Amino acid sequence: MTVAFRSKPVTVEDPAYRGLAIGTYAPAVTPAPAFAQTDLAALSRYYSLLMMRNITSDGYVIEDPASPGVFSVPGCVIAAPSYPANTPGVDQDYVFNWVRDGAMTAIEIALADLPRVSGGGVPSLIDYVNFAALCQANAKNSATATLGHACFTITGKVRPWSEQNDGPAIQSIAILTLFGQLDGATQKIAKRLVETNLSYLLEVYQNKTTNLWEEYEGYSFFARAVQLRFFREISRNTIAIAVPAGVADAISWLQTQLANHWNGQLYVSVLDVAAQAGYDANIDIVSSVCYGGIHPADTKLLATAAILRRQWADISSSSYFPINGADAAKGLGPAFGRYPGDHYDGDVAAPVVGGHPWALCTANFAEFQYRLANAIDASGAIPLDQFSEPFFAELGLGASSSAADASTALRASSDAMLRAIVYHSDHYELSEQFDGTTGYEKSVRNLTWSYASFLSAVRARSGGIPAGKNKPRNSRSRSS
Repeated sequence: MTVAFRSKPVTVEDPAYRGLAIGTYAPAVTPAPAFAQTDLAALSRYYSLLMMRNITSDGYVIEDPASPGVFSVPGCVIAAPSYPANTPGVDQDYVFNWVRDGAMTAIEIALADLPRVSGGGVPSLIDYVNFAALCQANAKNSATATLGHACFTITGKVRPWSEQNDGPAIQSIAILTLFGQLDGATQKIAKRLVETNLSYLLEVYQNKTTNLWEEYEGYSFFARAVQLRFFREISRNTIAIAVPAGVADAISWLQTQLANHWNGQLYVSVLDVAAQAGYDANIDIVSSVCYGGIHPADTKLLATAAILRRQWADISSSSYFPINGADAAKGLGPAFGRYPGDHYDGDVAAPVVGGHPWALCTANFAEFQYRLANAIDASGAIPLDQFSEPFFAELGLGASSSAADASTALRASSDAMLRAIVYHSDHYELSEQFDGTTGYEKSVRNLTWSYASFLSAVRARSGGIPAGKNKPRNSRSRSS
């Protein structure tokens, strides 16, 4: 791409003159991302750098915008650098550490193959574990929080917030993933952290908890899926953590309870709660493939995924995002939101109707399809039955299609979704959402989870994430 910059001739007589101010004669149109030509794997390396800007260290210290003079502790993963004073139209402060977001980010750092320091581990991961241990200790000593507390300040103090029991599970998954990249002293801290989480989760996994979107307390499909994955991983851990007898029972119980979320049409996001109309189909079901123990070839999951796609991509749907129609003409998308009745766009004081697409939701759906393609490649069969038929039909696939046809179609579909994220980015930077009508970015800027979800999807695209080992339900394909 060639860009010509033109400016008016300037006669300089003042010796103090220092040139034109930046942007004085800026072109009306700036270079836009070439979404069709972008190498997604190469872009993911750049997104790793953008993500790392939201992680504190000894050399990168931030000040708490709500508490001037209070500075960050190394290892804090902030959700985003946005708060009301610096982000017009947003009334929420994201300069906090959410346990879930931090763990998802730590997983991406661990799988980025960063260099170790001489004689030690990866500094950012060492910082992450120490910060996580600090937060856990503060929660344990708090009169108001549990070990499932979701949100902490940049100094590791308990922030008044909700208890979310997917947090300790995904944090422990992250630590199991990164453990080999720690130095000896930090490995001891990491083991104690996981052991504490394990004991806590064995006590509470059957209880209600606040859900992924922090809106309802009930029996969350996502939380149960993440807990299931953790219990499975801890049962075969190689870092000498003793496996209590209750882990096997927890795995069995969670598998049974997850199946009970099926209502005949889709998996319900939260059970035993009076959720608002339009809370299902909810993208957190698909996110449970990315972060939890749900197999991508579960045909009831595929039935849910078909509804998710239709509700935002079908022009006849009341939840349709107009931008998906415009994007389809470019070979992009569709983009996905959280759920059809969403009302949040970064400004709680001014709720919207129907919500907007989210970068992370779109990336999660793309990752799910990549994982499904990987599973089909491994099994040599399409998991086609009465539940999954509508999902595959949307991709032009049916009983006469081959496994290779399905894999190709799924990968192409997911590529179009990731390229939609790139197309709607602000010169590649990712906010939390983008407008469902105009396509421009909305809500908080540079959301850490947006970058982490894109990175995770690209790894699945290359086959870097194998599908779960559990046998999918309601499938005629061979188990992978």
